[in-house]
Amino acid sequence: MKRRIIVTVLVLMLVLLSFTGCKKKETASGDAGKIADNANEETKVEMPPASVANRIDPATKVHGIYVTGAMAGKDAFDNLIDLCDKTDLNAMVIDVKDDAGNISYNMDLDMVHEIGAVKEYVKDMPALINKLHEHGIYCIARVVCFKDPCLAKGRDDLALKLPTGEPIVDGHGNAFVNPYKKEVHDYIIAVSKKAIEAGFDEIQFDYVRFPIGNDADNADYGVDTKKYTRIKCISSFFTYCETEFHKDGIIFGADLFGTIIGSELDEQATGQVYRDIAMKADVVCPMIYPSHYANGNFGLEVPDAEPYEAILGALGRSAKALSAISEGARAYVRPWLQSFTAPWIEGHIEYDLEAIKAQIQAVYDAGYEEWILWNASNKYNYE
Repeated sequence: MKRRIIVTVLVLMLVLLSFTGCKKKETASGDAGKIADNANEETKVEMPPASVANRIDPATKVHGIYVTGAMAGKDAFDNLIDLCDKTDLNAMVIDVKDDAGNISYNMDLDMVHEIGAVKEYVKDMPALINKLHEHGIYCIARVVCFKDPCLAKGRDDLALKLPTGEPIVDGHGNAFVNPYKKEVHDYIIAVSKKAIEAGFDEIQFDYVRFPIGNDADNADYGVDTKKYTRIKCISSFFTYCETEFHKDGIIFGADLFGTIIGSELDEQATGQVYRDIAMKADVVCPMIYPSHYANGNFGLEVPDAEPYEAILGALGRSAKALSAISEGARAYVRPWLQSFTAPWIEGHIEYDLEAIKAQIQAVYDAGYEEWILWNASNKYNYE
């Protein structure tokens, strides 16, 4: 009898332990990617592991150019299509949500109309995408994330501000929204999904980071930033996106500062950790413009004057940073290359066709296959 009681007690204890373990596992899974306004709770500040098995492979090895929403709506846009037809270019990164927060076409989403974000540069985005697809052009929707003057103005409660109530803006007066706000994340994801509905093949985030500077350091984020750091916030956002996009088969990537690679200081300032994001996104697009590196980087007196060596050095850092992740578990690396001249750099060179070709060759020599050219004015006038 005594032995039977002991056995019964042991069985009950095992059942209770098993039940408790299941509940903990469920909670951890359910909170992955959740960023709420009360984000100081412990379950919402842990950096969740990446679901690397869910990565989606893009169907195209991208050789692309950046295009503004305004350019996409002009007759001159046909010149860029013609450029793709005649060269190795096979993709375009087109603004859907730009640096000003403007939506470039009449998107069927209540929020964009409520905040006055629709510019309608492109009258019929699905028709434009169909036209590009007919020319064999892969279409990537650029979605600017946390720099969003339209959302900051239309939803004052989501704007990022100093404790005095002044908005946080960049050098051009463009306001940021609070990266800790879940409503901001939901808006970004909703806009992105609508872009896919319009026919885009892929989503590419830009400004998926915190603003930088004294104002940003002193901003009122509404959370305990020592406990719930910038890095944890951005990491959780990408986990949330991974869950939301991959369940619908949507490919997504992100533009990242090239300088964060190997720099803990820059990681902490922006919230971007290259290796972590590469385990969640399908594509990472480091912005490794030679003009953005200080003199002496990569052992080069003026990196801007040596495009091949600068790109090779930057991608070497990328390879080192991602070397611990198996090839099948990490994002594709698709770097942004410089297609503009930087006259503000002492000792700069003109970024003509030869400079572009040098950068592209460095990409190939570093063992990568994809690249995108950036020119803010969309001037890609190569012979």
